[in-house]
Amino acid sequence: MITPIILCGGSGTRLWPLSRKSYPKQFTPLTGETSLFQASALRLSGADYAAPLVITGSDFRFIVTEQLSAAGVDPGAILIEPSSRNTAPAILAAALHLAKTDPDALMLVAPSDHVVPEPAVFRAAVARGVGAAQAGRIVTFGILPVRPETGYGWLELSAPLADGAPVALSRFVEKPDLATAEAMLAAGNFLWNGGIFLFTAKAMIAAFEAYAPDLIPPVRAAVDGAQSDLGFLRLAPAPWDQARDISIDYAVMEKAPNLSVVPFEGAWSDLGDWAAVWRESGPDAGGVVTHGPVTAIDCTDTLLRSEAEGLELVGIGLTNIVAIATPDAVLIADRSRAQDVKLVVARLKERGAKQAESFPRDHRPWGWFETLALADRFQVKRIVVHPGAALSLQSHHHRSEHWIVVSGTAKVTIDDQVKLVTENQSVYIPLGAVHRMENPGKVPMVLIEVQTGSYLGEDDIIRYEDIYSRGQGAKG
Repeated sequence: MITPIILCGGSGTRLWPLSRKSYPKQFTPLTGETSLFQASALRLSGADYAAPLVITGSDFRFIVTEQLSAAGVDPGAILIEPSSRNTAPAILAAALHLAKTDPDALMLVAPSDHVVPEPAVFRAAVARGVGAAQAGRIVTFGILPVRPETGYGWLELSAPLADGAPVALSRFVEKPDLATAEAMLAAGNFLWNGGIFLFTAKAMIAAFEAYAPDLIPPVRAAVDGAQSDLGFLRLAPAPWDQARDISIDYAVMEKAPNLSVVPFEGAWSDLGDWAAVWRESGPDAGGVVTHGPVTAIDCTDTLLRSEAEGLELVGIGLTNIVAIATPDAVLIADRSRAQDVKLVVARLKERGAKQAESFPRDHRPWGWFETLALADRFQVKRIVVHPGAALSLQSHHHRSEHWIVVSGTAKVTIDDQVKLVTENQSVYIPLGAVHRMENPGKVPMVLIEVQTGSYLGEDDIIRYEDIYSRGQGAKG
């Protein structure tokens, strides 16, 4: 059995404004009906696969469980990183966790945000690498290149490809310039680095002991001191924060001599920028891709995407353009500059613009909310609560609230009173009242909340009970 290790972090900068730190691209349906994370979990499943081990951050833990449940995937474990430390500590933590019960466990490490449209072809490539991994090799999967790509790292093989069998890796190549990429494509013994690895737990631990021994003590201490919390396994924060922030390539892979490469000839993309989304979305005969309420007139080689209800995006006479509209931000760029979007995020952060990292729609363990109107002393929100979910029992120092149910039924607690509020009914929450909102039904409950008061921040919460074990001042 192969245990998938799904890496589910991310800074959300490369596909801004649709992807942001608060909700990065793997949770969004970019090229299909399911999110990239859900597609990854489904791809890494089957008769030869154990339940996946997901490594993510605390902010994403409930999004992960919600999306796995919607995809029908039951995780084996969800490890929560106290802070982001890049891929090397994350992979080592997974290896140490699995080695406690089975040092020979086969681990397939994969990012959660790649597009692989032919899962069966991918699983066949993985199967070709099992023998080498069981023999102690570290197996990586190289993508058969179809263009002189400068946005990917490359792998140089020590021998020509033969029937898809593993080939020893000669060296890693950093992202090249165009001339170097063209030369590697012509040479025929180079593949794209897909960032996907197969190995046994003990082989990876041995590699860290040889090439990054300083990571072993803090990560082992974080794993040994992990605490169970609502079905998650929280790594101990104090030792974890002592671990070096470093990628698996720099820490181990570029130094280890026992690497083999299995070629993967199917379609693949890491959706690293909007040009990749345009390419993977199947442009029409004129090279145009549209999504959402969009109109394209006399456009060529252009991506137009609107993610805002009621916002019509129109392009006229555009060539080689990316235009992405969300409710609070619009990106317009030349497609050849798509990889520079991360510079936009950095500039917005310098200015303190909330759009750099956050969305108007804020996801919570119980559902989500979004601000419809905000001004001095009042705010209007739309709130959606999942079936069976509940907000914390709480009160506020500075605001009162009016709740109007527009869909479903709300079970409302106000001090010592509990009542049901149905569609087209409303209820008033006085300032300082201890209150809770629950959805006792089988369908999502939607309400409009009108807040009035001197301070409307999300941290104005005194929390008395919370089924999600969040502390005082935590949002929602």
